[in-house]
Amino acid sequence: MRRGIRSAATAATAALALLAAACTIEDASDKRAADSAAAATANGAVEKTAGGAVVPQPAPGSAQPAPTTGTTGDTTSAAMAPAADSGTPGAAKTTPATGSLSPDSVDVGRTSKSTLLPLASTRIEVDLNARTLTVFDGDKSVGSYRVAVGSRQWPTQTGEWSITQVVWNPEWIPPKDEAWAEAKDPKKPGAPDNPLGRAQLVYDPPRTVHGTNEPQSIGKAVSHGSIRLANADVVKVARQLMEVTGVKKDDAWYRQVQQNRTEKVPVDLPQRVQIRVF
Repeated sequence: MRRGIRSAATAATAALALLAAACTIEDASDKRAADSAAAATANGAVEKTAGGAVVPQPAPGSAQPAPTTGTTGDTTSAAMAPAADSGTPGAAKTTPATGSLSPDSVDVGRTSKSTLLPLASTRIEVDLNARTLTVFDGDKSVGSYRVAVGSRQWPTQTGEWSITQVVWNPEWIPPKDEAWAEAKDPKKPGAPDNPLGRAQLVYDPPRTVHGTNEPQSIGKAVSHGSIRLANADVVKVARQLMEVTGVKKDDAWYRQVQQNRTEKVPVDLPQRVQIRVF
């Protein structure tokens, strides 16, 4: 009888010892998990999965895991890059370099991303020696006009660009850092002494083709680098470029913009018109 009681007591003692050991192991495991979560919180962010498990995130400055891919195979990025400038009014734009040449016009109008625009069939060539501006439709000349060009002191720059804007009734602002313009005042649209005349064709701001308040200068090398057309001619060419590039305006619109000379009206062209100056 005594022997049976001692055996039962021994078995009970062994069971209690096993239970205590198991509890000790579980407590140690929980402590390690808690310590791991605390360390992750101290070093970076933690993230919970759908099942409630805590997943430590990399500490700031540590190596990041490779991006995951979706079902389509596209890489999922952490942030989206800012959208490119669309060229629409109000969109952020960069300021083009004006260079050291001092033209008559500093009306930048728009910063064109001309390479993004389709090329129009119409193009313009300016012969500085002959002092003529010729409009071509393909290889066919559809108009030739006398121009004034830059003087020896302020020569017109040669090269190739794209006309991307027409400005009706432009405003003139004296160019900065130019000795000849230091005492000049800005001229409002339509002002009799506004040197830009009735319209302006923007190709390499501040270099432009524009009208003039000095018609007697046409055919001479007297400008500060820009290309001058007679007012009647610049109006004709400006309308022509708008029509061939797809800007839809009726006769009433053109009459109004020419009659209301105190209102500046910039028009962005949906196609670029190549201009070559040589």
